[in-house]
Amino acid sequence: MTTRVPVARLCCLDLDTFFVSVERLLDPSLAGKPVVVGGRRGQRGVVTAASYEVRAFGVRSGMSMVEAERRAPQAVFLPTRHGVYGPYSKQVKSILERYCPAVQTASIDEYYLDWAGCERMIRQLGDRDDDAAMLRVVHTMRQCIQDELGLPASVGIGSTIPIAKMASRDAKPAGVFMVPLGQEHAYVRDLPVRAFPGIGPVAEGKLRAAGLHTLGQLVELPPGPLLQRFRGPACAVRQGIDPRRSAGLGRDRPAFREHDPVGVSVGSISNERTFMEDQRDPRSVLTQLRALSERVAWRARGRGVRARTVTLKLRYSDFDTLNRSCTITPTWSETDIHRVVVELYQGLRSGGRGVRLVGVGLSNLVAPSAQLGLPFADPERPNAGEAIDAVRERFGYEAIRLGATGKKSSWVA
Repeated sequence: MTTRVPVARLCCLDLDTFFVSVERLLDPSLAGKPVVVGGRRGQRGVVTAASYEVRAFGVRSGMSMVEAERRAPQAVFLPTRHGVYGPYSKQVKSILERYCPAVQTASIDEYYLDWAGCERMIRQLGDRDDDAAMLRVVHTMRQCIQDELGLPASVGIGSTIPIAKMASRDAKPAGVFMVPLGQEHAYVRDLPVRAFPGIGPVAEGKLRAAGLHTLGQLVELPPGPLLQRFRGPACAVRQGIDPRRSAGLGRDRPAFREHDPVGVSVGSISNERTFMEDQRDPRSVLTQLRALSERVAWRARGRGVRARTVTLKLRYSDFDTLNRSCTITPTWSETDIHRVVVELYQGLRSGGRGVRLVGVGLSNLVAPSAQLGLPFADPERPNAGEAIDAVRERFGYEAIRLGATGKKSSWVA
């Protein structure tokens, strides 16, 4: 007898308000209170995480701390504590691997799971159909994280990675949401275009200006000038919601270890920092850009992806914000990313304004090809990066950093 394959076998698990949840584990008195993680009251910076209680006042991740305090003056404001949250993230992944053999860490609070090859285990649950069996496994797994670690999580289940990602948002807070096979188009029809992973505020603005407000409108674009203009996002959405074209489906290998239909992985990687005081010294800005380049490269290697596009974000003291991007050969190398960011920064003119915020982002993420070349061809790809990550795994992230010597970069342990 042929074993049927569970039709919705991809999951996106997102830890709800992760930093806030960890802070509440360390200080139970914070339970039920409006909490903002990102900085102390009166400090400059941006919101890293906001509890559901404070979101009722309009506070969101990425918002300035000044605005968050204005909207919710009664909230508890806590600094982000680097190095505290990582061990909890690793414990979550350990639990996920008990249930699913293919788990990929997308970020410190998000994971993708592919259940290919688990058909027999899932069907042994005795449910009448595969979807019901999958739901039972995922509910059990999510509850295990809650019981063992005290961390709430939401899980989206779908037949493609973008569908699972969007479903995880609908599962919040602390729930499970499934989009059954065949229901993908109906599910996305009325969703705003911004809901699709990879469509950011700039693309959203252009689509809305053209009268395209929903994913359904984008999917159903007829041939013509409008389709030609937005062929990129239209194709990405069509392929991202079509399980027949989703990478890896129907194979005994994880979908997220393959390229997706357009060769680009879901999402992007970025880090930014707000200075306590506006910076007019380029050396201070360059020092922070070096640290941010290092951070995003480390995260890219952790996700097993390389970036085709590097973006510099710069916000001046008058809140004028610039974004400059450059497309390069796919890389996860700190030195490659840093070099591009420095070139982008040096091409800008500040007009004498101080710099308030800097950010480095990676997008157009691709999985490395199977053939990475000779190990001695480039010390950064991949041996040096793996060695650096191994040092951090053992001694902590700060154990080794990218330093500067003249115009070149070198590693400082």
